[in-house]
Amino acid sequence: MDIRVFLLAISAITVGLVELVVGGILPVIAEDLQVSIATAGQLITVFALVYAIAGPVLLSLTAKIERKKLYLITLIIFFFGNVFTYFSTTFALMMTARVLTAVSAALIIVLSLTITARIAKPNQRAKALGYIYMGISSSLVLGVPIGIIITNAFGWRTVFLCIAILTVGTILLISMFFDKIPVGKVQPLSEQLKSFANIKIVFAHLATMFMLAGHYTVYAYFTPFLETTMNLSSSWISAFYFLFGIAAVAGGALGGSFATRIGSQKSILIILGLFSISLFILPYSTFSLPIFIIVMMIWGALSWALAPAQQDYIIQTDPASSDIHQSFNNSALQVGIALGSGVGGVAFSQTGSVTSMPIVGGFIVIIAFVCAAISLSLSTQKTNKKAQSQQITGRIQ
Repeated sequence: MDIRVFLLAISAITVGLVELVVGGILPVIAEDLQVSIATAGQLITVFALVYAIAGPVLLSLTAKIERKKLYLITLIIFFFGNVFTYFSTTFALMMTARVLTAVSAALIIVLSLTITARIAKPNQRAKALGYIYMGISSSLVLGVPIGIIITNAFGWRTVFLCIAILTVGTILLISMFFDKIPVGKVQPLSEQLKSFANIKIVFAHLATMFMLAGHYTVYAYFTPFLETTMNLSSSWISAFYFLFGIAAVAGGALGGSFATRIGSQKSILIILGLFSISLFILPYSTFSLPIFIIVMMIWGALSWALAPAQQDYIIQTDPASSDIHQSFNNSALQVGIALGSGVGGVAFSQTGSVTSMPIVGGFIVIIAFVCAAISLSLSTQKTNKKAQSQQITGRIQ
């Protein structure tokens, strides 16, 4: 495997850390900035929304800029965004810094995927892209416990200073090991949007969005949930996040094997159904620490088990436009994170109880299940929509 692929994966890990690390230290940030936990939770919501929009838009706007130069410029912006976060003394400044890091992070991840696809050998392309996705997923789930440990030892601001330092290292590595990368063919955003004429793909994106929304209705506020229901100390909470992260990373691998064995379409419905059930059970398992750990790890494993089956399904459904749809599916994931953290904040504010959030999340995942079922039913119908989709992809090409 080309060493540059691993460098891009390292970059993806560095960038991915900044998004959800806030979730594990929300109470500390809220107290320091003198806002409520629900308000502090919007730091996740805004980041995800900006990230979802910025990726495809910036990729089109920067289509004529040499890729290595663009990558380094974006990393530098990301570095200053984290330094800005470190020095933010008010919630408004913190929110501004989050927007800056979200915009740069979105472009870095999209560039990491597109550059990897270009530099990897054709027979290793899928595996190479898998390393990038592994970097993204591991940073999202393991960044939270790491952030808690650093916060407990040195304060929450140090978390972002560490990410800034890691970014400097990434800048140096990219500068040293990458030659100039010529611009490739990037489709205009207007052409990318035409791919949404494929309705069955749209419902697949909606399934991703609502699944993540249900998940982050709980996960974005998992720290106050553990503090309230389990009376856990910060060290125990960090341990729980590590267990969750390990389960989530393992779930991605198990989800891929599951989809290979029984097929992507069946896997999608089974995983979504079990995921919804795990959320409904979660608040009723807190009476016993061992039982709660088991339920939590099942929830964690299922949270990333859907991704391999969903990506495979999208490629099977519309191979010609799969790259575009993978990009939009990533945006749907981010919208789901934003929606879930926003809904979780509202549920927490209105009810004043963290135990209500898993129930709300479970119902949102049911919506994801319905969207997936609609998508799967449409994909089996022999209509002229397939011809229409081929016409659209022909115009895109």
